[in-house]
Amino acid sequence: MVIEDPWTNLRQWTDARIALGRAGTALPTKPMLDFQMAHARAKDAVIRPCEFTGLEGVRVHSRAANRADYLRRPDWGRLLDAESEASLERLVTTWGWDLGVIVADGLSSLAVDRQATPFLAELGPLLKEGGFRLAPLVLASQARVALSDEIGFRLKVDLVVMLIGERPGLTSPDSLGVYITWAPRPGRQNAERNCVSNIRPGGLPFAEAARTVVALVKGARWLGESGIGLKEDSWLAAP
Repeated sequence: MVIEDPWTNLRQWTDARIALGRAGTALPTKPMLDFQMAHARAKDAVIRPCEFTGLEGVRVHSRAANRADYLRRPDWGRLLDAESEASLERLVTTWGWDLGVIVADGLSSLAVDRQATPFLAELGPLLKEGGFRLAPLVLASQARVALSDEIGFRLKVDLVVMLIGERPGLTSPDSLGVYITWAPRPGRQNAERNCVSNIRPGGLPFAEAARTVVALVKGARWLGESGIGLKEDSWLAAP
């Protein structure tokens, strides 16, 4: 006999696993099977190859040669391989850009393939309206967040914005995150970045996320810093 939870009516407001009921001392069969399916989807999001659906740009790769290396050696995912370093150096012929945008597979290639293209469709025009000179789009494989420091440093940009697949959750295997770093260079700490997370249709909508990212980017340009000293409305104080 399945005993319903008194909070069942709250499930309409959240994807979280609440009010699942019970059968004796265990979960009912359906919630248990749903949990196992969600767990499988989260694992698939981590290991499936990223296709960078709908995107064209400069391809770079971290020093993690494959997914197994990427998962076992996070430090390799933070460094460019030699071929990518050379590619970026050949790309930079002038000091004409002030902002670089990177799309990275991260821990959920599913998030990138589903969310990156529609999100960039919202973000790109806002950045151009803000007067930013954009470097060519960079597509990074087997990448951790800190790889944006290496890429931005070699592109000679003032600011870097990285779109990256976030660690999959059991209700959100396809969540996209955006990390913003002023004056990117090797050795930057996470406290020196700003993050906008959970970008997906069931989370933070693309248009709202784009406006938030642009507000942070404008604030970083005005303050000359990112991270804990930068808030979403910092740019409003600019003269």
